[in-house]
Amino acid sequence: MHMYFENISIALNAIKANMLRSALTILIIAIGIMALVGILTAIESIKGSISENFTSMGANTFTIKNTGMSIRIGKKGTRPKRHSSISYHDALSFKKTFFGGGKVSVSSWVTGAGTIKYKSIKTNPDINVWGSDENYLATSGYELEEGRNFSIDEVRLGRRVIVIGNEIKNKLFPNQSAIGKVISGGNLKFTVVGVLKKKGSSMGFSGDDMVLIPINIARQFFSRNGQSFTISVMTNNTLQLDKTIGESVAHFRNIRNLKPIEEDDFTIVKSDNLANMLIDNIKYVTMAATLIGFITLVGAAIGLMNIMLVSVTERTKEIGIRKALGAPSKLIKHQFLIEAVVVSNIGGFFGIILGVLIGNITAIFTKGLFVVPWLWMFSGIVLCVFVGVTAGFIPARKAAKLDPIESLRYE
Repeated sequence: MHMYFENISIALNAIKANMLRSALTILIIAIGIMALVGILTAIESIKGSISENFTSMGANTFTIKNTGMSIRIGKKGTRPKRHSSISYHDALSFKKTFFGGGKVSVSSWVTGAGTIKYKSIKTNPDINVWGSDENYLATSGYELEEGRNFSIDEVRLGRRVIVIGNEIKNKLFPNQSAIGKVISGGNLKFTVVGVLKKKGSSMGFSGDDMVLIPINIARQFFSRNGQSFTISVMTNNTLQLDKTIGESVAHFRNIRNLKPIEEDDFTIVKSDNLANMLIDNIKYVTMAATLIGFITLVGAAIGLMNIMLVSVTERTKEIGIRKALGAPSKLIKHQFLIEAVVVSNIGGFFGIILGVLIGNITAIFTKGLFVVPWLWMFSGIVLCVFVGVTAGFIPARKAAKLDPIESLRYE
């Protein structure tokens, strides 16, 4: 053990003696580790944000959505394709007749390029507009910061009322209450009755730049061909979720007049499933980022090896003196291996710190969560040791094989 501490001391003295070369070597390693840890930290932050945003809907919530295009096969062969959109009639029928417990909401996406205006102030044309009912806030996990929700009559009669996101409120009404104000969207005017609590965003999806209008207003003024409606169901507790999903499937198949041999022309999506789908897609980005980081580290290892070879050449006489004084080849090899590992880990230390900082700064711009990636930090340390041993092996072996007589003659 004493030998290893002595070699570490020698390695630190060698670093001080060749500060510029050592600094460049440490910088190479730091950049490699920074690239790897930084990218993976940002990805972990985005993953955490996705999970938080989608699971905030509640573990006891699921939605019934359309499946796009479908083909029905009967006795006479393949029938023409038809769009499996969920009509308002089907969605409303489900809401009125389903008695599985909990709350049922019907909603429909109107546009993602809306513009909201109050007097001379207007938002960017990127507002998400949703037609919704009185149960939408409960089933989607949104809460009100001020004001109230739609009443049943406002939804049924299609009153021109609106609930706005927090970002829109801050844009249009920065120093005043938005409740009771009349704003315009398109050619229509709406009275603000509620403001949503700040929800944040992930991967471009935000709950703060959206507005909700009664579903019947959306149907009256913003309907389109093939428009599909979404049914959201919130059970009383998570234990009833699977049971309620089974009942919902059977009930909605009956509403859709599907025969027993026909497949569902709709799909059930749980909030955690949606998060898992997005995270599953991110894994390919993670693989690519990891590959880029490893390529960077390979370059760093090659740079470290070349610098260590130069160091062996410059210190040939020193090696000869140590051997002449009785130092075995094994000790010389350990000296240069430990020196390479020490240099690599110093670089790795700075690389990990910079990587975590850069990863979380990136996460701020993507509105992700702040994370401390302990796994990747530990992995970075292990990688630094591996890089140091790999890069230092050839120079260490070369140093160990030097002839002491010839080394003493070296100038």
